[in-house]
Amino acid sequence: MKLLKLILVTTLLCSTNLLRAQKYVGGDISLLSRYEENGANYKDKDGQKITDVLGFMKEQGMNAMRVRLFVEPDIATQEEKGQGVCQDLDYVIKLGKKIKDAGLKFMLDFHYSDTWADPEKQRVPASWIVINTPVYEYIYNYTKESLQALVDAGATPDFIQTGNEISFGMLWDGCKVSANSNWDAYLDTNWNSLATALKNAGKACREICPDAKIIIHTEQCANNPTLDVAFYNRIKDNAIDYDIIGVSYYPYFKGPISHLDNGLGQLEKNFPDKTIMVVETGCSYHYSVGDKDKQYYPLTYEGQRQFTEELITMLNKHQNVKGLFWWFLEANEYGLDWATQRVTDEWYNASLFDNETGRALPALYELKNFSTTSSGIQGIKNEKDKNSVWYALDGRRIDHHPTKSGIYINNGKKKIVR
Repeated sequence: MKLLKLILVTTLLCSTNLLRAQKYVGGDISLLSRYEENGANYKDKDGQKITDVLGFMKEQGMNAMRVRLFVEPDIATQEEKGQGVCQDLDYVIKLGKKIKDAGLKFMLDFHYSDTWADPEKQRVPASWIVINTPVYEYIYNYTKESLQALVDAGATPDFIQTGNEISFGMLWDGCKVSANSNWDAYLDTNWNSLATALKNAGKACREICPDAKIIIHTEQCANNPTLDVAFYNRIKDNAIDYDIIGVSYYPYFKGPISHLDNGLGQLEKNFPDKTIMVVETGCSYHYSVGDKDKQYYPLTYEGQRQFTEELITMLNKHQNVKGLFWWFLEANEYGLDWATQRVTDEWYNASLFDNETGRALPALYELKNFSTTSSGIQGIKNEKDKNSVWYALDGRRIDHHPTKSGIYINNGKKKIVR
């Protein structure tokens, strides 16, 4: 009778865990429409032409894509437009619909700016600058109207970022926050305004897209995890509604993978009820990107693949990490006539397609190894030493015989441990 009860209870818990264990892997493909419109030639690793880029990505195990949204990108500078700033609401509706029609999940990234929003700049949209009107008051209506337009067009987001890399706030200066001199805590300045802005954004998300998950996105996890924890503690203290902690990680800006490993561990320890997603990452395959003294991997196909493999191996050890998104995955200048059809002003050599051949790179094929552990059962067959490795049904690997009662996977079979 005790055994039957154990099986029933464990099965129920495992069913719940399987739902929680769903992982999402893909990338930010915000310029895909422009590349396709201008004739970029996408190929697989063998040189065969790809006629359906989203379909190809899905075949490689990807199940979600991210797209950024600017308020009025038409008024961005020429330099910013040359960097890829063009995603207005009409553009995002069309690309979002393609993503949904392809059977992929859609992550919407609100920048709340006319151009790039990141730790160095969070410019208020020009149309929101009105005397004696707090900028955060515009967020609710803008978010609500944008989401309603997406829903009406059949492009309902599944994940919504209310701000992009907002470790130091958004809509500067009204909602800009800063840390103390030790970089281990935040000052009180503007936190009420930032909290109001995020609450207004979250309210609109819940009203229009009640099934979508809200992401609050920062970028201090790897290089300053203490400050990142302080940020989300402030979010908690201000009773801000959200579902997912989103982080950025680029080795050439933030240091080696071990730094991210440490930061994720601190987030999991302090916020065990929150899902975590790496919503931006990348590594170059040719020419250096970012800090030249932080190129931890060879600037080759194999170097990029090695980074991806090592990153995924580390992420799969973190039970709460459920998302991995490569930034600018789709960059591919092959086949474009730069005299008349350029998409950007400079090549980006940390994409997953080679700009000079159009071929998909080895790292692209590595990404599936993040999502295939999502059921806790897939991906076990190829273990080199199956007998010594156990898995919980939520996907966690256990490198020893389990010490707790339950149902586990060992040597490809379900086993009961009493």
